[in-house]
Amino acid sequence: MRRLRFRTKVVIGLIAVVLMFLLYVVTAYNTLVAKHQQAEQTLSGVSIQLQRRADLIPNLVNTVKGYAAHEEKVFADVTAAREKMMGATTPAEVVAADNEISATLGRVLAVAEAYPELKANENFLSLQDEISGSENRISVARQDFNAQATSFNTYVRSFPKNLVAKVFNFKELALFVAQRAAETAPVVSFE
Repeated sequence: MRRLRFRTKVVIGLIAVVLMFLLYVVTAYNTLVAKHQQAEQTLSGVSIQLQRRADLIPNLVNTVKGYAAHEEKVFADVTAAREKMMGATTPAEVVAADNEISATLGRVLAVAEAYPELKANENFLSLQDEISGSENRISVARQDFNAQATSFNTYVRSFPKNLVAKVFNFKELALFVAQRAAETAPVVSFE
């Protein structure tokens, strides 16, 4: 009789441990899903701001083109970078395309600096203000995404949650970081 009670207690104990383990796995999985969704939502906010900027770029390029027809390479680079941005599908591609478009956009604005009559053009000034506003919005959206992605990445890397993340194939999210080229000003040469 005592043996039966002991076995019953052991079985109940094992069932309780298994249930607690399953509860932990379900809770960890649901938290991973929620954090990933929050990061995806903030990445969507970044994408909206990047799209806004991408929509303004053709107008800015066309305005500058009229004054600087001999800067075809700069305009071709901006167009190519914009195409990459429009085709980016993964967070890592969005980060890379954003870095490239930021660098090429800086070159367009640097070209514009060489043309005083362009800098006085109302259309150009309006577009420059719009892009400046977009850059500010993008910066805030990037910071928001990085905060969400860091929270998710920390959760994914924390033990024992990393085991659950590995089982369910959750991967760390890429963060937006400044390019090395962003540390130096673009050089514009008219030679």
